[in-house]
Amino acid sequence: MSPAPDPAAWGIAPGYHDVHGRWREADVEVVEQVLEAMGAGDASPSPAPVRVIASERPLRLERPAEVVTEDGATLPASDTIPPLPPGYHRLRWLDDGGELRLIASPGRCHLPPGLRAWGWSVQLYALRSQASWGMGDLVDLRHLAGWSARLGAGFLLLNPLVAPLPLAPQEPSPYYPSSRRFRNPLYLRVEEVPNAWRLGDRLTTLARAGTELNRQRRIERDRVFGLKMQALEELFAGLEEDEELERYLTHTPGLEEYATFCALSEVYGAPWQRWPEPLRRPDSAAVGRFRDERARRVRFHAWLQWLLDRQLAAAAREIPLIHDLPVGVQPAGADAWAWQDTLVQGMSIGAPPDPFSPRGQDWSVPPFDPWRLRASGYEPFIQTLQATLRHGTGLRLDHVMGLFRLYWIPCGAEPDHGVYVRYPHGELLDILALESHRHRAYVIGEDLGTVEDLVREEMAARDMLSYRLLWFEDQPPDRYPPGSMAALTTHDLPTLAGVWEGTDGDPAIRDRLRRHAGAQEGQSAKEVAIAAYRALASSPARLVTATFEDLLGVSERPNYPGTTEEHPNWSLALPLTLEELQREPTVRELTAALGPARRTNAGGTSSSRAGRPSADMSSRLSSRSTFTV
Repeated sequence: MSPAPDPAAWGIAPGYHDVHGRWREADVEVVEQVLEAMGAGDASPSPAPVRVIASERPLRLERPAEVVTEDGATLPASDTIPPLPPGYHRLRWLDDGGELRLIASPGRCHLPPGLRAWGWSVQLYALRSQASWGMGDLVDLRHLAGWSARLGAGFLLLNPLVAPLPLAPQEPSPYYPSSRRFRNPLYLRVEEVPNAWRLGDRLTTLARAGTELNRQRRIERDRVFGLKMQALEELFAGLEEDEELERYLTHTPGLEEYATFCALSEVYGAPWQRWPEPLRRPDSAAVGRFRDERARRVRFHAWLQWLLDRQLAAAAREIPLIHDLPVGVQPAGADAWAWQDTLVQGMSIGAPPDPFSPRGQDWSVPPFDPWRLRASGYEPFIQTLQATLRHGTGLRLDHVMGLFRLYWIPCGAEPDHGVYVRYPHGELLDILALESHRHRAYVIGEDLGTVEDLVREEMAARDMLSYRLLWFEDQPPDRYPPGSMAALTTHDLPTLAGVWEGTDGDPAIRDRLRRHAGAQEGQSAKEVAIAAYRALASSPARLVTATFEDLLGVSERPNYPGTTEEHPNWSLALPLTLEELQREPTVRELTAALGPARRTNAGGTSSSRAGRPSADMSSRLSSRSTFTV
């Protein structure tokens, strides 16, 4: 009989310290449910065919092997493999032909020297221009980018542009995607699709109906979806061969699988767990036949992603973009279908109770099984990072603590009945550093709330920027650490106007505005905003973000966590169009407050040590870089 599974060996924590420092013991029954969901039949997980090592350090071997490097070169070895360049390599045993994936990492993330800039934090859907079809799009982003660069901004921090299910009703939350690897077609500007002019009067009619949606502040995504799909389907009908399109279709990992999922969803609906059983696995013969029979529709969905890539690239040429990576994907979506063998069914991730959410939070997204993820060579994580970093100079990781541990809740249970499961954070951070280095993109970890000391220690050691919010900080901005991004608020927290006018937020936040920004009674919300951002701009933080909601005195926050019907979450446009925003006098006042203290260098070049571990980081990696295999 096999020994009983050891929860600790499977990464299940015996408990946790809550926000008040009290120890909360893990519920035995929940621990058993998690072990069962993991398929934990043995005492500990089996070894995985992957190793993450420090680049530019030798690798000691116990038996003869050879390494096939990423570029195809073969390095024979007896007892030691010479230092490898950063990348994804293969180690092949000569005695039995077995293989390991060798991931060589520089250890630290890319961080440009002298990085010090300000930029806008933008909810793109809310940023409409006169030409928008009911919501902001990628051409609006391009125009915003060029204008912001001329004002002296160094970057734009975007909400996730990730893909929802290709069905109505359209999911409003950018943090509940069908796929984190692909983008939302609602952000396309139809008029800038190649050969859009061929639609003639038909395009004029659809555009008129689209811009008519701008009359109301609430964004009607389903109507936007209907209009844009009509136009795009008619344009696709006349599609001609294009070499750039063919290269994109050939060289984008997972695109055919994703496009097939979209076509299947249009026929069979959602969720995919209710499709005919032969279609529930992407590698099945039935899915292959469907792809062949519906090849034209599959190509349509792939074509949409190519259009998105083109329009996003044009915006990225105007100003550096920071992309936002959600913590997970919805269970009915494309990524959950594609990677169902590495995700855990019957579990959801969230957060235990705290003052922000007294009942706890259930985010309704399935967790990756840390051991199955490792057995896959971390391929889902790698593909997600590579896709998110495309056309980006920075990456914001939502809930960065998820690389260390996640709070698992059995589906159907209350959020206070969960346990923490640990992840191989060292290897995940090494992969993150590798992709950051390759894309020359810096990384910001959203480390708000109850975060273990280990998280911030590792972030600092790896040149990742942390968050500092005036709403949460007792110390003034001039004491913020340099390795951070400073802001007043986030999409889930009260706006400045909400706090100052007393319609939202805690009185303690209002007090921080007085103490740290010099706000005085009788001042307008816009006057207080200028003072608050002037204080942030003078901080040592490398980056400072400002929101248009604060600039325009908007009292509603983009999202009220834990609410559904009470608030139009992720669905309120800004009260001014982009054209009106550019004429708004407060913009000049705010940029005058931000600019002098910020030297706009949001791209920069790598320092002489870029891509190399520091002495401290080398010691952290040495135990892995000289391991015996």
